[in-house]
Amino acid sequence: MKKNLLFVMPSLSAGGGEKSLVNLLSQIDYDLYNVDLFLLNHDGIFMEFVPKEVQLLSLPDAYHLFTLPLFKSIKKLLLGGKISLACNRIMFAINNRSTKNTSIREQHNWKHLSESLDKLNKKYDVAIGFLEKTSTYFCVDKVDAYKKIGWVHIDYDKLGMDPSIDIEYFSKLNNIVTVSEECANILKSRFLSQKNKIDVIYNIVSPTMINKMANQDNIDVYDKKGDEIIILSIGRLHYQKGFEMAIEACKKLVDKGYNIKWNIIGEGEEREKLTSLIKANNLEHNFKLLGLRSNPYPYIKQADIYTQTSKFEGKSIAIDEAKILNKPIIVTNFSTAKDQINDDVDGLIVDMNPAAVAEGLEKLITDVSLREKLTHNLSHLKLGTEEEIHKLYKLFN
Repeated sequence: MKKNLLFVMPSLSAGGGEKSLVNLLSQIDYDLYNVDLFLLNHDGIFMEFVPKEVQLLSLPDAYHLFTLPLFKSIKKLLLGGKISLACNRIMFAINNRSTKNTSIREQHNWKHLSESLDKLNKKYDVAIGFLEKTSTYFCVDKVDAYKKIGWVHIDYDKLGMDPSIDIEYFSKLNNIVTVSEECANILKSRFLSQKNKIDVIYNIVSPTMINKMANQDNIDVYDKKGDEIIILSIGRLHYQKGFEMAIEACKKLVDKGYNIKWNIIGEGEEREKLTSLIKANNLEHNFKLLGLRSNPYPYIKQADIYTQTSKFEGKSIAIDEAKILNKPIIVTNFSTAKDQINDDVDGLIVDMNPAAVAEGLEKLITDVSLREKLTHNLSHLKLGTEEEIHKLYKLFN
């Protein structure tokens, strides 16, 4: 008999966790499992990659009303006699405006948002909250399942979350999965009482799929001119990704006369700030915010150098993808950098400041033999992680 699985995720709009889920769903044996997917937002660039075997669950009407613009939401809720929910909608708005830390804001908002969500009427063998915070909270509060698993994709301490909220939920999970040994060590030290529940499952990446998609667009995606050096970074336009460092590093290189074009694939709340910074440094020709791309692989393949200027990461899927496509890579020295890059062997790890990023890039631009060495070493690595699905199957059983 097939087991019934539920995956919970806020959306599939963009991001490493979202891509990780789509990759995982593509590897599941649907002869063994029935899979339902609960999303709070049914739009997003990764929706097209959800396997046809996955059943997407609908959202309740109350949630649709709750997520309307504030005054429209309150009016419709009150007209529908949902006074308590209207009050929660007001508190949700107040909390959004008064709490600066986005992670704590999401944690505190769950008690208001949850009032708009019904408990699912199906009982599952396993329910998986595939992202920290809301996904896990929904799994605990709104799902009936024999086994519940939470997923943490990031260095927990760097998010600035309130552990007193999470311990309440973590204590009700059967397993807590994270994406690297360093992330697991951080969770174990932060939640000592839960350390025996913590498992490491790497993000699933498939070299076969990535190479196939990298060759789909037989065009010059950058419209490269002459001897331009193309640099690529991928990530949400968010404080975590340190793109202001990238802009400052780009400025240093341009001022030295290097002919570079630095491209960012991603979208987010810092677009306006980054656009202003690009303009202030007269880098409109050299630094491009490309927005989202459902298939970033031709961009990775055609770049000369991949650069990750993050301030913190769990385990970056984008870095793994750049490694698979044998790109010379520079990463800043965030806490989990050494989990992914062997310095001066398959990439360079530099200090977390614009000068160090610029210096590392200059080294790669001018030292062709170093670039060739990194590319050669990457081409001999075994980089696929499709077998990680079997670790998850063990947890299911």
